[in-house]
Amino acid sequence: MMVMALDPGTKRIGVAVSDPRGSFAMPLEPIEVRADGGHLRVIADAAAERAVERIVVGLPLRLDGSDGPAAKAARELAAAVGRASGRPVELFDERLTTVQAERELIGRGMRREKRRERIDSAAAALLLEAWLEARRGGREDETTDGHR
Repeated sequence: MMVMALDPGTKRIGVAVSDPRGSFAMPLEPIEVRADGGHLRVIADAAAERAVERIVVGLPLRLDGSDGPAAKAARELAAAVGRASGRPVELFDERLTTVQAERELIGRGMRREKRRERIDSAAAALLLEAWLEARRGGREDETTDGHR
């Protein structure tokens, strides 16, 4: 099953997709957030083009597990992506994926300018890998309708 992961941000949305067997995640180009909501169509088109069956949106909970403004925005994005794409959308805890992605890019010796270009989708790939691993281990997170 092909799965797409989105790492939401205020300027860019990181994007990654799995291979058809769900073994690994590949980062794609990030999508620029547009005030007119045009990014939703870009996401829906990318999902259709890659025959994605499910979309996972990172839920940036606070360290204590509570929602903050970023989590609220992620929930809204997940609902909008579901409507735009017609695909099931699931929220998945993504605390610290951006920090981890930056550390990995620094560890590879990537310059700051390049890191800025790649950080969002690298975080989406880490999110997707964690989601895939959780599915293999039987863990489930939230769907956009709030069910577990």
